[in-house]
Amino acid sequence: MIENLDLSLIVLNDGSTALDALSQTATHTTILAQQFDQDILGDMTGAWGRFVDSGQLWAMLIGFVIGYIFKSLTSYG
Repeated sequence: MIENLDLSLIVLNDGSTALDALSQTATHTTILAQQFDQDILGDMTGAWGRFVDSGQLWAMLIGFVIGYIFKSLTSYG
């Protein structure tokens, strides 16, 4: 095992040192991740409020009741 390797002593074919090559590759990195400041609970609360305000909650409940009645009328036994 090699311990305490000094990269400034390794000379590459083009005359630069390994330490120079590492520093050049470190400066040309691409950022792949982004950060977003989101309030997920607030978004869910707003979506629920719009769901109730638009009347879709009542439509869903009425659909459940009509569906249950239809299932009861069409099932055998």
